[in-house]
Amino acid sequence: MLDPRILRDRRDEIAESCRQRNVRADVDAAIAAHEEVTALRTEINDANRLRNDHQKSGKRPMDDDERKGHVEQGRALKEKVAGLEADLRDREQQLETLLMALPNFVHPEVPVGDQDAYRVLKEGTPTKFDFEPLDHLALCEKHDLVDFESGAKVTGQKFYYLKNEAALLDLALQRFALDHVMREGFTAVATPDLARPSILTGLGFNPRGKESQIYSIEGHDLCLVGTAEITLGGMLADTIVDEEQLPLRLAGISHCFRTEAGAHGRESRGLYRVHQFSKTEMFVFCRPEDSEAEHDRLRCIEEEIFDALEIPYRVIDVASGDLGAPAYRKFDLEAWMPGRGEGGSWGEVTSASNCTDFQARRLRARYRPADGGKPEILHTLNGTAVSNARTILALVETHQRADGSIGIPPALVPYLGQDSIGQR
Repeated sequence: MLDPRILRDRRDEIAESCRQRNVRADVDAAIAAHEEVTALRTEINDANRLRNDHQKSGKRPMDDDERKGHVEQGRALKEKVAGLEADLRDREQQLETLLMALPNFVHPEVPVGDQDAYRVLKEGTPTKFDFEPLDHLALCEKHDLVDFESGAKVTGQKFYYLKNEAALLDLALQRFALDHVMREGFTAVATPDLARPSILTGLGFNPRGKESQIYSIEGHDLCLVGTAEITLGGMLADTIVDEEQLPLRLAGISHCFRTEAGAHGRESRGLYRVHQFSKTEMFVFCRPEDSEAEHDRLRCIEEEIFDALEIPYRVIDVASGDLGAPAYRKFDLEAWMPGRGEGGSWGEVTSASNCTDFQARRLRARYRPADGGKPEILHTLNGTAVSNARTILALVETHQRADGSIGIPPALVPYLGQDSIGQR
């Protein structure tokens, strides 16, 4: 959420952010609502001062008629304050609704345009084979790694069972990612798979409505999380930490659940777009002046992980029209997936977003400066260490061999306990 106090001064920047993101939001209505709320708060303060003065004046001696008039006047003042406070609650709710519709600012270097307007920051080299490569569905069937048919029968389409070496890969990738990020100063956290809707809203996710990607639990004030970003970010809701604790770097291990509403097509086949998967997510709380450096750091860690897995990738600077509301800037790693689309294509495997103070303001997550000043809003960032389903897809397609076996990159062998799947 944007700071309502800056709406008028930065009105044009906010409107431009909405334009670049193709977001419809009424900036002027938010400005007007904030000014109404400010005026009402002033009016309530003035009315309360009058009440206090009136109550103090009642301590002096009075005759019966004067006392009666004083009581009636006190009742009128009380009713006026109550009416103003009720009006304020309504106006504050209107302001919050308008503020929730406003996205974060956009970093000046973000390419402007729709999804395809991204900028390639680091070019990758697609894998070349001296044989006709199989896609991951054929490879998984050959080695009995994934069972989509049983998943559909038991749970529904786009659910699946990981079997044999794929089940071990799921665990191996999790521990491999954790070991890597813990060396970078991240604390491992096994997070809940559910969160309250207020936490999701605070992080900028929409837990309700037709466009929501979130599963809600009927009869409970809970939702299944689509990423550990939600549960990690929620840890500091309504909390003040000391500046000496920053940056606070967390690595969340969770299952992720997404409805993937409207996601269809050949490029979404198999493990690329599913309703449930495991993921290791990085999350950072830091001072405002450190967030851009932390963002670059997240991207570098993601690159190191995929370099170690020997999976070709490219890095893109995501275009403004493809940014979620909280993100000031986002970098994606796209792995080369030989079996995706017609003849292979790049597919997103990680994202790293700098959300500045947008999420923390909604969550009221703050830090106390070392000099003893008043608490300030934190900055938050998130980045994927390893999203297992897509990483397994990219790994088996990239490391397949002419005889149909699948090589395991040396960095992962200690975690899997074998250097190949299938016979040479």
